[in-house]
Amino acid sequence: MRDVPGNGKLSLKNDGALEVFFIGVGSAFAKTLYQTNFLIVKGDHHIMVDFGTTGPQALRNTAGLEPTDIGVILPTHSHSDHIGGLECLGLLNRYVATRFMNKPKLRMIINEEYQNILWDMSLRGGMGWNETDEFSRLLEFEDYFETIRPTPLSVDPREILEVDVGNIHLEMFRTKHIPEQAESWESAFISYGVFIDNRIFCSVDTRFDQQLIDTYASRSEFMFHDVQFFSGSVHAPLDELASLPDEIKKKMLLIHYSDDWRKYDISGFAGYAKQGHRYIFD
Repeated sequence: MRDVPGNGKLSLKNDGALEVFFIGVGSAFAKTLYQTNFLIVKGDHHIMVDFGTTGPQALRNTAGLEPTDIGVILPTHSHSDHIGGLECLGLLNRYVATRFMNKPKLRMIINEEYQNILWDMSLRGGMGWNETDEFSRLLEFEDYFETIRPTPLSVDPREILEVDVGNIHLEMFRTKHIPEQAESWESAFISYGVFIDNRIFCSVDTRFDQQLIDTYASRSEFMFHDVQFFSGSVHAPLDELASLPDEIKKKMLLIHYSDDWRKYDISGFAGYAKQGHRYIFD
């Protein structure tokens, strides 16, 4: 892996190497860090994984890009630090990018179950009422997004979907994230992590889940895992991640951390992922 600090505008095309670029690495409530959202770039293709409330500002300040530059979005779950910028992304695509910049409709990687939840419970209020057609029909999800449907890969030991966007292959695995009281991924609200090109693991958001780590650790060259610095709640506590074997920790970079991250000892881990850095896997 090469860790290259960003320098100016990030290109959404490259020579074919797999590249992961975090426009933010912070927790939902971080004030000195942007929220943990990231771009995957490979060859002529890219995927924006999540776009939270700080997404538009983070995209400009760390990548030199605008929401109208994004062509493919993957929302992993409905917390505002992961979908709070989707309204901005969708509105700018519909009313600016497609009308005045000759760009295609924004594509979204999403299954039908989560599409219905996302639109009805989060996006409809701000996007459905923008205009009506000659029949007084309010806008729907399809007026903003072209869907890319992942296909089922497994249900045991957990639901896993797979999808290809050009030459980028993703496994989308269910995580045990919210609510805190959920005893398994099956009883938890829909939330996905991603395994990129059968090489790179990103938990996105999950509580500590030994079974999940065991499933992917041996297959992963590097692992990006969310962390919190206290017990309980809905992310993996540092002390539980620290109990992992050294061979796992040394390839694990921590994400979704709070502003006081400098206070904590993460000896044995590969470090903290950094916003505005290109992680290149040749």
